[in-house]
This record gives sequence, C-alpha cells and structure tokens, in this order.
Amino acid sequence: MNKADIVDKVHGVLGSTKADAERAVETMIDSIVQSLKSGEEVSVAGLGIFATKARPARQGRNPRTGETIHIAATRTAKFRPAKALKDAIK
Repeated sequence: MNKADIVDKVHGVLGSTKADAERAVETMIDSIVQSLKSGEEVSVAGLGIFATKARPARQGRNPRTGETIHIAATRTAKFRPAKALKDAIK
C-alpha cells in the first residue's frame, strides 16, 4: 500500500472529493513530520508511537580501503507499534 492507496481509502470513507482526501492525508503526514522535527513524540492510538532517536558520533570503516572514517551524530525516526497492532498482524 502506498500514499495513493491511502488517499483512495480516505476518499471512499469520506465521500468528498479526492482532492479533499489528499489534503487530509498530506496534513496528517505533515503534522507527524513537524512534531518529530521539534522533538515531540506522536502517539496514534491502536497504531503506535513515532519518535526520534539520537545516534551518537562514531568511528566507521570504509570497506573498500579499510580506512577509518568519522560518522557524524544524527537523529533518526523510530516507530514502536502498539499492542493492538501487534495482535492484529499475528
């Protein structure tokens, strides 16, 4: 399933125009992204929790040359599924 499929499902449920359904999906995605950018967790009941995780800087290795390189610290997105989701896909 991709974003277009989700828009089609929302369009079918709402019965409004497809453009309205697309705006609703875009707004939801943008809200999640903006909350994660500001460091907040996003909890969707029955689905799970979106959060960010800090990865510290570390030393890595170039596999081609064997040279040691520095990998910078970064933040990444993380998802923890809710119990209801885990039970639904068993």
